[in-house]
Amino acid sequence: MEIAKILIPVLAVLATAYLLLDRMLKNDESRRIFELRKQGHSVLTPIRLRAYERLVLFLERTAPDTMVLSIINSNAEMNCMQLHTKLLETVRQEYTHNIAQQIYVGDEVWEEVVLAKESLIKLINTCGASCQAHEPAQVLAERIIELYNNTEGTPNERAVEALKEEIRKTF
Repeated sequence: MEIAKILIPVLAVLATAYLLLDRMLKNDESRRIFELRKQGHSVLTPIRLRAYERLVLFLERTAPDTMVLSIINSNAEMNCMQLHTKLLETVRQEYTHNIAQQIYVGDEVWEEVVLAKESLIKLINTCGASCQAHEPAQVLAERIIELYNNTEGTPNERAVEALKEEIRKTF
């Protein structure tokens, strides 16, 4: 009976101490996890913003009016076949150069970027098939730009809007 009078308070104190220490350690662990996440976000945010910027640059560089004029101005003696080849090469190089950015953007946004690239390749191929290989490059350039400008809500514009929307939601 004497042992019970001593043992019961000791067990109560031990149980209380255990519960307090357990709660304190869990709170400390939660606080550390929060701090690590906070640090991760401060590092990842600038990287993600650069990825959005690079993808917008990709879309602007591969806009047909920009890209076609840039290529033709660098070599005015091109024919349709040469321009066709150079346009496809440029789109693929730009895409390959920016493919890693998909890590930092949402799946839906990346799908819009890929769709813009594929639509552009299709446009170039369609217009290229309607030209003779030996014709001056200006003929192909005019067809591409005309067809692109007559399209409302181009894939490039939709992809840029998707990027902007995701940035607004994220930040």
